[in-house]
Amino acid sequence: MQAKPVIAIVGRPNVGKSTLFNRIAGKQKAIVIDEPGATRDRNYMDCVFREKAFTLIDTGGFEPASEEKILVQMREQSNLAIEEADVIIFLMDGKDGLTHSDMEIAKQLRGKDKNVFYVANKVDGDRHKEMLTDFYRLGIDEIYPISAQHGAGVDELLTIITGNFTAVAEDKDEEDMQIKIAIVGKPNVGKSSLVNRILGKERSIANPIPGTTRDAIDMPVKVHGKNYLLIDTAGIRRKSKISMTLEKYSVVQALKSINRCDIALVLIDAEDGLTDQDTKIIGLAYERGKACIIVVNKWDMIEKDNSTVGKFVEDIKDKIKFMDFAPIIFISAVTGQRAPKIFDLIDKVYDQYTKRIGTSPLNDLVEKSVQRNPMARYQNRQMHISYATQTDIKPPTFVFFISNTKGIHFSYERYLTNQIRETFGFDSVPLKLIFRKKR
Repeated sequence: MQAKPVIAIVGRPNVGKSTLFNRIAGKQKAIVIDEPGATRDRNYMDCVFREKAFTLIDTGGFEPASEEKILVQMREQSNLAIEEADVIIFLMDGKDGLTHSDMEIAKQLRGKDKNVFYVANKVDGDRHKEMLTDFYRLGIDEIYPISAQHGAGVDELLTIITGNFTAVAEDKDEEDMQIKIAIVGKPNVGKSSLVNRILGKERSIANPIPGTTRDAIDMPVKVHGKNYLLIDTAGIRRKSKISMTLEKYSVVQALKSINRCDIALVLIDAEDGLTDQDTKIIGLAYERGKACIIVVNKWDMIEKDNSTVGKFVEDIKDKIKFMDFAPIIFISAVTGQRAPKIFDLIDKVYDQYTKRIGTSPLNDLVEKSVQRNPMARYQNRQMHISYATQTDIKPPTFVFFISNTKGIHFSYERYLTNQIRETFGFDSVPLKLIFRKKR
């Protein structure tokens, strides 16, 4: 499975980046208000345009010369997106014309080995089109006029951008024969060392300098007769012109790999404990419905007593309540301590991740669960579940047909989730519950 191309939208504040992001993504995810700096961090969305799949990144406003702290941080976020993007949409304001900030951004983009599309937004009529000639002062071959708000020109732009992208694969039989394992985590937690331990040779360069591995490396491996695909993703090297901690780089890299995997092995450093960056990476896996195993590496470096493991597990589960079902294993990639047991855990998790439950036993459980704990009334009417069925795996997905979807409370959804977990043995994987109104 090939990694999806990454498209980043960059530009100075208030040129319509988030509006274009929402237009392409097809849903209102980014904040859109008429105020510079509304988007301060990076937004991600997996998109498909005419059977071409890609990951879209929305960035905060890019002010090349500002020293104001928040604008410096936003510029750093934009730089991060540029580093990881395959294609850059440089968005400018067609009503304002070419500005000094636009020229500075264009100058920085020329130094990148990237495919850049120069796009003028807010071009809503012939009067605005007449102003486009000003943009050619950048020394570019083509300026693409669009209106992100009204959609004019957006499909044409995407058609050109995605022209060389690979169409979504239809035949996945060969891929499905492999269990795809992404090894993710912040830089220097031992990802490449773990891969080398598993493979028994120096397949990946293991170096104590953070960020040795630039790109994801795919490695097929067979263990006990089963085929696995290891996706090793180490941190990205620090760029001399970007004053950002290395941990920030790993987010985009982890995103690419998590999109491709069945199970994410999230390595954390036993000496550091679970950091905010680790939590963010685990959150990426959770949002995408991926199974996850928490691998606490460098366990040999920790002074231990009888309560050390229990306290460590409790601390992790307390910080990732949304993923507290994820198994936790303590290893040392360097010494090999407990590293072989990872595959036993992978097999257990994958079995649950691909498990299917028959409609009859599922509905028997639902009936008993509702009898024990009836649904609350909504708009003075008793809520009830008519029917339930499993519709998918990876993650196991269950559809409930109910009398009114607005009446389902999150606490009752959690109750049903727990009942399914306990009854059918889904104790280590995410579950997806969908509620639909009975027609």
